[in-house]
Amino acid sequence: MELEKLARKHALKNALKHDGKAVLQAVITAAISENKDVKKNIKEFVEIARRVIEEVNSKSKEEQEKLLEELFPGELKSLNKPKEERPLREVMKDLFGLGEGEKVISAFPPEPSKYPHLGHVKGIVLNYELAKNFNGEFILRFEDTNHEKVKKEYYDAILETCEWLGIKPDKIVYASKELEILYKYAEELIKKGLAYVCSCSVEEVRNSRATGKACKHRDQSIEENMAKWREMFNAPSGSSILRAKIDLKHKNTTMRDPTLFRIVDADHPLVGNKYRVWPTYDFETAILDGVYGVNYRFRSKEFEMRSELQNYFQEVLGLTVTRYEHYARFNIEGVPSSGRIIREKINNGELLGWDDPALTTIAALRRRGFQPEAIREFVKHTGFSKNEGLFTWNDLEAYNRRHLDPITKRYFFIAEPVRIVVEDAPQLVVNVRRHPDNDLGSREFKTGKEFWVTKKDYESFKLGNLYRFMELFNFVVEEENGKKRFRYHSREYKEYKGKGKAIIHWLPVGYEVGVEVLMPDKTIVKGYGENYLEELNIGEVIQAERFGFMRLDEKNEKLRFWYTHK
Repeated sequence: MELEKLARKHALKNALKHDGKAVLQAVITAAISENKDVKKNIKEFVEIARRVIEEVNSKSKEEQEKLLEELFPGELKSLNKPKEERPLREVMKDLFGLGEGEKVISAFPPEPSKYPHLGHVKGIVLNYELAKNFNGEFILRFEDTNHEKVKKEYYDAILETCEWLGIKPDKIVYASKELEILYKYAEELIKKGLAYVCSCSVEEVRNSRATGKACKHRDQSIEENMAKWREMFNAPSGSSILRAKIDLKHKNTTMRDPTLFRIVDADHPLVGNKYRVWPTYDFETAILDGVYGVNYRFRSKEFEMRSELQNYFQEVLGLTVTRYEHYARFNIEGVPSSGRIIREKINNGELLGWDDPALTTIAALRRRGFQPEAIREFVKHTGFSKNEGLFTWNDLEAYNRRHLDPITKRYFFIAEPVRIVVEDAPQLVVNVRRHPDNDLGSREFKTGKEFWVTKKDYESFKLGNLYRFMELFNFVVEEENGKKRFRYHSREYKEYKGKGKAIIHWLPVGYEVGVEVLMPDKTIVKGYGENYLEELNIGEVIQAERFGFMRLDEKNEKLRFWYTHK
């Protein structure tokens, strides 16, 4: 099957599964599942799929169904058959080979070096679900031993994210407060002859690990190493390190006598200058997972090579050995997730901050109006594959739209307003529902002849055509002295049906309040909203008719919103 035909088939099917909006990653996955050759032409297919999805998403559900049945007979019927989806618990059980009644202790250990983003949320949610599905405990552990990066605001942001997601850790652990435990196990390694103090330069250590040649410190006696270890606590910063004694020729380079502790002189946000000898990631993770009994844990595959080293420490020290399952990292196309890059962009003014609307930090998504249930569902559905996943904003927005749509009130917002007079329009009192399907109340408008319409709608009006103000009346466009005139036609929808060109949203003159909407690209759309918007509380999400979902961010002389999505 040619690529475009394949893309159209799966775009239509995916759109009909998800409220008329297909998402790119799902279409790609379905196409590859049907035809493995798509992988050979993946770049070409992605471009085709983008174009096809845009076309499909612009159609009504009825048009999508008709097109699917015409182009791919039988697919619509099969689409309507309920598909059984394996429960998350069963998938996890198979991945780890868990037995019935087995208790899981899981953990997620973020470094408080930046505001959490979707990648962090995936780790939090999967490990939380793993523990709760198997009668276990979930530990949130801050890996906060890198003085250069950790900040109090990042701890707070991670804790706030957990609370917002509805995740309550059974234990909260801070690695910076567990150093005495880590020192104890470091000394056990030394006493077993499995660690030594090295005062080689950084370059010498690097060359030793690369070439497999031992340095002069490797064969020091246990007594000498214990003495040098104790000296480290008063030695100058950077003068020596504690290294594991494993195998300098090991095929897994992480096993080549890695550093366990180094000397750092810097204030720490939680423990100040209480400690000077600090652990490295691998030792800290292995020991604290082992000490707290973490037996199963999900994490991203960038750590896969480190599992052997971490399990080695747990085994030789008689601790719980953690079984790690790794999944591919995923990114939203075009969105930076690197803390370093985000900091640079904030500093040079490219981003407003960690909650910039272009980012996928939880701070940004919350401020835009994304829902915690949608975020949890999205990250769970990204799955456990080790194949790198690249998602688009459309993928994430589709999940959020499903949660927002049934619970979100509708309001009028007129972007770039143009004032028009509809001649002969009657004075009416109308109640307009706040949701087309669900009972979310209504609001009352008294209308006359004067209305606000968007500049886009005004410019689209064609002479002689019939239009309808949504839930109000029909009108025609005329011309007088080279200018557009508008004349009342009729009230009934049946007069519009089959003859009319478009349904227009509107706002009676006198009901307007100033509104500004910050878009993801940081442009600001200005216009008038209905005065009922003033009843909203900061943080509420609404749907502006024919504009999109948006969240009220500020109430002053104007109402300021952040745009969520279509």
